Amino acid sequence: MVARVGLTFVPLLLLGNLRSKKILQHSDKFQGHPNWEEKKAKIERNLRTRTIWFHILVLTPILLYWATIVASLERTPLTGRWRVILLSPEEEDEIAAQLAGPGWYRAVGEILTAGGASPQIIPPSDWRLQWVRDTLRRLESVIPTLAREQELCPDWMDCGPDDIPLPPPADYPLRPRPRASEQLHRFAEMSCARRYPPAAHAIAGPPYSLLLVDRPDSSNAFSYGFGPDGGGGIVVFSGFIDEVLSKYPPQAPPEPPPQSFWARLFGIRPAAPPHPIPSPEQTAELATLLAHELAHLVLSHHIETLSSGSIVWPSVMSIVTDALRAFLFPFTMLFGPFINDALAGMWKVGAGEISQLQEYCTSQKQEVEADVVSIRLLAHAGFDPRQAVRFWEHRGDTPQTAECSPARAEVEVEHETNGAVAMARRLVGETHPVHEVRVAKLKEELDRWEKVRQAARAARDKERARAPASS
Repeated sequence: MVARVGLTFVPLLLLGNLRSKKILQHSDKFQGHPNWEEKKAKIERNLRTRTIWFHILVLTPILLYWATIVASLERTPLTGRWRVILLSPEEEDEIAAQLAGPGWYRAVGEILTAGGASPQIIPPSDWRLQWVRDTLRRLESVIPTLAREQELCPDWMDCGPDDIPLPPPADYPLRPRPRASEQLHRFAEMSCARRYPPAAHAIAGPPYSLLLVDRPDSSNAFSYGFGPDGGGGIVVFSGFIDEVLSKYPPQAPPEPPPQSFWARLFGIRPAAPPHPIPSPEQTAELATLLAHELAHLVLSHHIETLSSGSIVWPSVMSIVTDALRAFLFPFTMLFGPFINDALAGMWKVGAGEISQLQEYCTSQKQEVEADVVSIRLLAHAGFDPRQAVRFWEHRGDTPQTAECSPARAEVEVEHETNGAVAMARRLVGETHPVHEVRVAKLKEELDRWEKVRQAARAARDKERARAPASS
């Protein structure tokens, strides 16, 4: 609003300065006029005043915008990446309240039915859903560990080559999000002599909602939502479950208990297991995908995407569009309002393409970040994080099984043909596909764990060797 009000007066200032400069350029024609020197001094004074106001009107919205950006900066937990979330605490609480309880299932239902077909939901009595839920709850149980890794995992540096490698404590532990915009809110409340109530900070975490959709042709999953009370959750398609179950041989059923005398007498055979028993390898594959989706929820990626896609970039494009229209107005006003409307429509289309390009690039950055955090979850939950490298290497060979986002689940074909997305893929590079970047980042993170472990172990041994000498 400040930008639009300021830009309204910019053409007037520019036209006034243009007129004053033309008069000064032809000042020799007015040398004989009475009081010309006084008029010239007044014109020069007005020229300087309008120039000052021009800079004020242009710089004020820019300074306000960047002040808002700086106030909304925060560190992503566990990775330490700087990001901008331009949502007030009240807006975040409203989003969480809308998605809490059954709200999440309604929102996901709208995503799944966007293509026209109604999804077939696998009922809670199905053993596959119970298997997925048990694995998810196992991963959820280690989320509190991410806040106190140094305290709860003191033996992380003693892992041997045959042990599951534990991660070094993160430099940015999982804490309630600081929501730096609260500082501005608090200052505004205090300036009005009102006491700002402290916000109830909490990690919007488990238990997360879960939905298993019967779609055999889709071997993927996606996470969606934000907030407590099931405001965030994971959707898994049955095609992935079928792929995992067919990939490894099923686990041998447990030995039946010995039959009693009467059972042998009457020929009663022990009941067969009601369903296949997943093997540890199958559970590890399932846990890898769930840990990736769980990392999206732990890092509040949905709120970040909503902020950048709905506020940050639309605001930037709106300011740029308004500025260009303001500077072009002295020329386009001669053609009436239709030219201005056409320019506004053209910029609106361009803003949509740029917004989709930004969304694609942000999504890929979040995917890599979720991979890095997912192996930390796997390690604390007792799964081998090195399995994640093999998992994503295999899935990278089959693009149709790549992990999808809510947007892709909603309009999968549109994303494949979208020009902005195609441009983003070209920018990423044909020789370095996204899955190769993800695998490389995972290997790099595991190598970093080992280097930090060796350095910490050497420092500890050096400290122990120094202690007897000093005593």
